[in-house]
Order: sequence, then structure tokens, then C-alpha cells
Amino acid sequence: MSTVQASHLLIKHQGSRRPASWKDETGEQIRKRTKEDARAILLKHREEIMGSPNPAKKFGELARVHSDCSSARDNGDLGPFGRGQMQKQFEDAAFALKVGEISDVVDSDSGLHIILRTA
Repeated sequence: MSTVQASHLLIKHQGSRRPASWKDETGEQIRKRTKEDARAILLKHREEIMGSPNPAKKFGELARVHSDCSSARDNGDLGPFGRGQMQKQFEDAAFALKVGEISDVVDSDSGLHIILRTA
């Protein structure tokens, strides 16, 4: 497979390479958030997604509101991408998922993610 398509929900923390987002342009809140706090937030979102009758829909709803990535406006959709286009940890996790699967928490330089493979 040369490309995959995925959505993600990113929670940044004080160790993120760019500790600011569309929700927190100055990074004031992100700089206060520990990696452990970010992990707890993501695990709560993942639990809500997995308990939903329509996990993909719930994923998009939560990503739109809570993700620190600008892809939030598209329910977390990153579009199709190939090898070498994303950070390695993120890319490896996305390519390892089957279509419709949701990852555990993935740690990258950008922050912590959960990923939904969509194609």
C-alpha cells in the first residue's frame, strides 16, 4: 500500500514541538499541560469514541472540538498521505491500522494523538 487516509485527534502538551494551536494561539494553556494530562484527555476521548454506536462519527465530532490540529475543521481528516510525509511515529501507526480501526495513544513530536484510519 502506497498511501493511507486517516483522521486524528491531537492533544498538545508542554513538550510539543510547537506548543500553540488554533484553540490556544499563544500556547498559554498548552504550556501548562503535561504529557500525562494530554494522555488522560485522549484516553477519555478514546473511551467515549469506542463506546459510541458510531465510533467514526463520534471521532469526528470530538476532533472538531478538541483537537489541537487545524485539521479539526475537517473533523480531523488529514487526507491521503504516503510514507515519508508524516512524522515516523504517526506514519507507522497509521499504516499499521486497518480501515476503520482506531489507534491507541501515539506519541510524536507534535504531541499525543489517536488516529482513525479511513482508507
